[in-house]
Amino acid sequence: MVNGQSAINSISIGNYETLSQDKLSEGKLIVVTGPSGVGKGTLLHRLLERYPDRILFSISATTRSPRTGEEHGREYFFWDRSEFEQKRDSGEFLEWAEYAGNLYGTPRQAIDQAIALGQIVLLEIELEGARQVAQSFPSAQRIFIAPPSMEVLESRLRDRSTDSNEQIIKRLHHAKLEVAAANEFDITIINDDLEIALQQLESAMFD
Repeated sequence: MVNGQSAINSISIGNYETLSQDKLSEGKLIVVTGPSGVGKGTLLHRLLERYPDRILFSISATTRSPRTGEEHGREYFFWDRSEFEQKRDSGEFLEWAEYAGNLYGTPRQAIDQAIALGQIVLLEIELEGARQVAQSFPSAQRIFIAPPSMEVLESRLRDRSTDSNEQIIKRLHHAKLEVAAANEFDITIINDDLEIALQQLESAMFD
């Protein structure tokens, strides 16, 4: 997590207009969703490289144990189940879910604080979580990252060489359901050319 105030006065984005300081100083929550393999992580990390003082990644909370090298407050907030459930029941999460016996959620307090300081908080999340955030934080800007086609997505998944054929088939089936829900989002960006998609995402963020 990177903290600090922006020293940027204006930026120029490709063919987009130069953005005013007013736009650059506004804090907001941006929810980014898209199928596995579509390139969300690459796009968001490129943005963080460009705006290290303006952009923060939201940190989730979980009841699972830390893995080797993980630290509380960096990869996750590691809370025991009773603490997590207490915070959940008092409405302190934007969204939460249970996976494989562990609870995961997005704490609201840190996001509110960052936005108040004029920072942009990025929340990369699955479709169901994005739907919860639409209810709990309706002012969030929701962006869907889509593949140019299912064929291209399948090729990207296979090129990663991290999943079995069965897992790839499951991911593609889930991806079709996600893409069908793209119209629920404020903006859809097709990640065909990385630089073009990055420019479009950058422009949407500061619009």
